[in-house]
Amino acid sequence: MPATTTEDFWIATDRGRLHVRHWYPAAGEPAAAPIVLFHDSLGCVELWRDFPEQLADATGRGVIAYDRLGFGQSDPHLGRLDAGFVGEEARDGFRFLREALRLDRFVAFGHSVGGGMAVACAAAWPDDCDALITESAQAFVEDRTLQGIRVAKLSFARPGQLDRLRKYHGDKAAWVLQAWIETWLAPDFAAWNLDEALRQVRCPLLVLHGDRDEFGSPRHPERIAALAAGPVAKHVWEGYGHVPHRENAAAVTALASSWLDTATAG
Repeated sequence: MPATTTEDFWIATDRGRLHVRHWYPAAGEPAAAPIVLFHDSLGCVELWRDFPEQLADATGRGVIAYDRLGFGQSDPHLGRLDAGFVGEEARDGFRFLREALRLDRFVAFGHSVGGGMAVACAAAWPDDCDALITESAQAFVEDRTLQGIRVAKLSFARPGQLDRLRKYHGDKAAWVLQAWIETWLAPDFAAWNLDEALRQVRCPLLVLHGDRDEFGSPRHPERIAALAAGPVAKHVWEGYGHVPHRENAAAVTALASSWLDTATAG
C-alpha cells in the first residue's frame, strides 16, 4: 500500500522565511481542500509529530503545517508579540502561505492559541474556508490559563528545562518561551478575546476540548460554539488534557474525518 509522502519547503514573507511541510495522503492527489494546521504557543511543525500523517490518511486530504515566524525552522522574529498577534497571523503568515501555495479553498485546524488563529483565518476569508476545527482553543483570557502559564514558567526556570525547547526551536527557544509568557501575562492582553472574529465565522465548526485542560476550562468551547455564526458541533472529552491529538490521536482523527465528511458534503 502506498505511504503518505511529505514535502518540506520555505516561503518568503516581508519579515523572513517560513518553514512549511505538506503531507500528501496515500490515496493520491486529493480533490478536497487541504487542512492547514496552526500550532500552539510553544509548538512547531515537528511537534505535531505523526498526527498530520494520520490526519491525511484518515481524511484523504492534504495536510499543511508551517512554523510561524520565530518558531521551529522559520526565521527569527525580530520583535515582540503585541496584543493583537492572534488575529494578525491571518493577515501575516497565513496570507503569505495562501498566496505561495495558491490555496483557493482550505480547512483551518488550530490547537491552543493556534485555534484562535484558525478562527481568525476563517473569519478573514469566510468564502474560502470550507470548515474550521479548534482544539483546546482559548477564546478569552481566563484565570486557569494564566495559572497554567505561571506554573509552566516556574518549570522552565529549572536548570536544563529550556533544552526541551532548543531541540525544536534552536537558538530561538528563549524568545519562544518569553513570547508566550510575557504576552499572555501582560496587563494589556487581559481583555483579549475571539468574540468579534467568531461572529464572522460562517463555515461549519467543530470545537474540541478536554475537560481536564490545564490551560482552559470548558467555558472556552461553550463560548466558541455560542458565538460562531455557522453550524457548530462541540465535543468535550472526559479525562483529556490540553493536547487531545497527542493523548489519543486515533480518536481525534476519526472524529475530525467523519465530521468533515458530513460538514463539507455537497
